[in-house]
Amino acid sequence: MTSIEKAMDRHSEAAVHSDQKEAGHHSKDSLLPRSVHRINLADLQQQGFLIPDHGGHLLSEEYRMIKRPLLLNAFGKGASHIVHGNLVMVVSAISGEGKTFTTLNLAMSIAMERDTTVLMVDSDVVKPSLSGFLGLSGHLGLTDLLYDENLNLSEAIVNTDIQKLKVLPAGRTNVHSTELLASRRMEYLAKELSNRYPDRIVLFDSPPLLVTSQACVLSQIMGQILMVVEAGRVSQAAVKEALAMLDSDKVIGLILNKKPKSLFDQRYQPYGYGWDNNKKEDKKR
Repeated sequence: MTSIEKAMDRHSEAAVHSDQKEAGHHSKDSLLPRSVHRINLADLQQQGFLIPDHGGHLLSEEYRMIKRPLLLNAFGKGASHIVHGNLVMVVSAISGEGKTFTTLNLAMSIAMERDTTVLMVDSDVVKPSLSGFLGLSGHLGLTDLLYDENLNLSEAIVNTDIQKLKVLPAGRTNVHSTELLASRRMEYLAKELSNRYPDRIVLFDSPPLLVTSQACVLSQIMGQILMVVEAGRVSQAAVKEALAMLDSDKVIGLILNKKPKSLFDQRYQPYGYGWDNNKKEDKKR
């Protein structure tokens, strides 16, 4: 048994003990298989995240607008065919612009679709905020899969109590994380994630482009890229520099985050959205 497998066993045992301890306090949780991870939706909602069954909120409508062209592109209904269009990377120029907030909200919105499932991959392996928000810090994940070829994908993917939402956590910190993300193993893994389920969107929460080299490496195997830009904080020069690091042939969407209400006179104020589908035929502001 490898050290990773031992760690996985310890994690599973801890999860079982935790489930048994909490079963008396949460009767509906006892009906869930022990392999299902319960997401603390109340905590996420308190932090401003989108959660299921809140479809009437303005935030829900914003993410409906964002996901629609993304889904069309992913499943071959857009203006042109996109290779691995269901692999979507969410990135920003610098840290703190809201890419993890966007990734999680977008995943929640996609999970509400009737015919689509979503897998979130925490590929910001240096600062795995997504894993932290979901209570999956220290869980086996992406870096472990890339480092140990004996691990199977099913051992690291986490089922959640949101039926159509799964998570691949960042995994353990590895000093060779950039090399691992640039490896053939990563390319193989991405293709497997893309092809395994025809109805699945795979969202990668990426490191910032101008902070590490990992995002640029990862972008090469993506079908679509969402660039989150914080209004009033990041300079045009920084945004242009970050975009220049991406393949211009990729389908790139822009999300203006944290914008003041006075910036645009629209019904939906919290976010602005722009979509570039190569030919730049469809623009929303």
